[in-house]
Amino acid sequence: MIVDCHTHKPGSIADEAGASEHLQATGTVDVSIVLAEAKGKNEEVNKQLSEYVGKYKEKFIGFAVVDPVNDKIGAKSISAIPEKLGLKGAVFYCAGCGFHPTHSRAMRFYDTAQEVGLPVFFHNEDALLDEAVLSYAQPFLLDEVARTFPELKIVIGTMGVPFVDQTLAVIGKHKNVYADLTIQPNKVWQVYNMVVSAHENGVMDKMLFGSGFPYGNAGECIETLLGFNKLLADTNLPTVRRGDIRNIIERNTLELLGVER
Repeated sequence: MIVDCHTHKPGSIADEAGASEHLQATGTVDVSIVLAEAKGKNEEVNKQLSEYVGKYKEKFIGFAVVDPVNDKIGAKSISAIPEKLGLKGAVFYCAGCGFHPTHSRAMRFYDTAQEVGLPVFFHNEDALLDEAVLSYAQPFLLDEVARTFPELKIVIGTMGVPFVDQTLAVIGKHKNVYADLTIQPNKVWQVYNMVVSAHENGVMDKMLFGSGFPYGNAGECIETLLGFNKLLADTNLPTVRRGDIRNIIERNTLELLGVER
């Protein structure tokens, strides 16, 4: 089972060309998680995502965008994410939406999410935008969340860049916290350093493969991940066993997150 844990829906629900591109870009993997984006009214965004993944349910699994400060977070609303919309998780944009991960309303959300088995993906790629609150993207803030809700499945997006060391510490400390290793083929040195650091910290088993579509292609990302050791052939730099790298690619992310297809 190869799972791409980080993709986004292209364009509108009627954008057949975008959907075709999405399917082609993720053709190398068995299933892809599609994260709703914080663009527009969350209720409408999630409804459109539900329609999209429902159309390609053999290939895509959707995660609903949630802003716990402004959205309804009662038990009924949270349960509706999997039961009514058919979406299997939630994605938070703490930095971009400007709320602290341990905001009181966010903590109420985690409580119910843990109860209903809804994993939470913390997306931080928008953390470097001018209006974003960068400090809210720091992975160490999730330590309190993981301690308070130890059975809640958590994914730290894109290795928590630019706070990679914090990510390594948090995923090493908590059994149900994972890191999304979204690969950028044009940043091989960054990929190398993140994988080697994870290996040296003994947390390779907590890494999940992601492509970041539409910014990445799953096949190219896999090639980059498997091939970076070749760049080190004539150096004394440390390498990581190919088998350990393949384990990241072939890890059953859905099983780890408790997501049923």
